[in-house]
Amino acid sequence: MSTRAINQRFRGFLPVVVDIETGGVNAATDAMLQIAAVMVHMDEDGALYTGETHTTHVQPFEGANLDPKSLEFNGIDPDHPLRMAIPEDEALRQIFRPIRETIRATGCSRAVLVGHNAWFDLGFLNAAVNRSGIKRNPFHPFSCFDTATLSGLAFGQTVLARGVAAAGLGWDAREAHSAIYDAEKTAELFCTIVNRWDELNDHPDYGAGA
Repeated sequence: MSTRAINQRFRGFLPVVVDIETGGVNAATDAMLQIAAVMVHMDEDGALYTGETHTTHVQPFEGANLDPKSLEFNGIDPDHPLRMAIPEDEALRQIFRPIRETIRATGCSRAVLVGHNAWFDLGFLNAAVNRSGIKRNPFHPFSCFDTATLSGLAFGQTVLARGVAAAGLGWDAREAHSAIYDAEKTAELFCTIVNRWDELNDHPDYGAGA
């Protein structure tokens, strides 16, 4: 049985997979419309696996830009009455609550964002945190794990759908571009790549010498 814990695997960081659907590509001016966060856990043998998904739709902040091309791409109608969107600051606090609880429970120091083209999601997350005046962001402000890079290394594929398919995980194009689906598939891809790396390297003791 492995004696490692997830707080030893990533230098005290807790990986949390995040996908954000937006009204554009500029984090400073464009709206966050949906956010999903998938928890990552470690079993008794040191293998990563995906956990629970936390998600909410988000109301555009006052003055936010909504690019019609982005809305067409992700299929989100910001004014749909069944979207049940909540204000940005409330959405962040709702998503951050279970992340903070897991950080404490696992003995980690902070969360680190995992995303496909993670710079995009981290940029929108940081911009929303700043607008909301949240002083204790559980995520590291600039470090992240990018599954586009990891998938390129492991499978020669940088597109999420192709990386997921190459990993043998299956992909449903009809579900794509939902924050929930993309986050969950990104989480599966991340866990698969890390676990295969660990298997190839015979489960090294990452806690040693840390």
